[in-house]
Amino acid sequence: MMLVKRIFLSHVPSVGFYSSSAPILLKTGDILRQVRIFSDTDVTEYSKLSYDSNPLHFDSECARNAGFEDRLVPGMLVSSLFPRIIASQFPGAVYVSQTLHFKSPVYIGEEIIGEVQATSIRQMKEKYIAKFATKCFKKGGFLVIDGEAMAILPTLSTEEVQSTI
Repeated sequence: MMLVKRIFLSHVPSVGFYSSSAPILLKTGDILRQVRIFSDTDVTEYSKLSYDSNPLHFDSECARNAGFEDRLVPGMLVSSLFPRIIASQFPGAVYVSQTLHFKSPVYIGEEIIGEVQATSIRQMKEKYIAKFATKCFKKGGFLVIDGEAMAILPTLSTEEVQSTI
């Protein structure tokens, strides 16, 4: 299973540090990140749930014959970092929409950094509609997924969350 190595909130342009006693309010420009390494077990379990049996995810020879270095992590599994990041910081958030552009393959065992950056926030009654730029990077800052998400947040106060899956 996967262990989230680090979860943190940073403020552009500098990293912000905070204590659990003083909540941080999300504002435009803030970036939330999580790091994940997708394992063979993750890919197998995802396949069972999604019925995605593409041999590129299970057969190294097939993946190499298709021009890849090795077996691929399904793009939708990698992109699942985005709603996870938002929900871990804003329990009760409703994920409304997501666009995705797959830029480069992700291989099993690679460290991936998922990032959501608040690009606009507006209040709607007692909740907030937040739009996020969504990106995943691998080692060296290499972009693998790019997109946009929208979520309804119950609050702008972020939570410091430590979790394991």
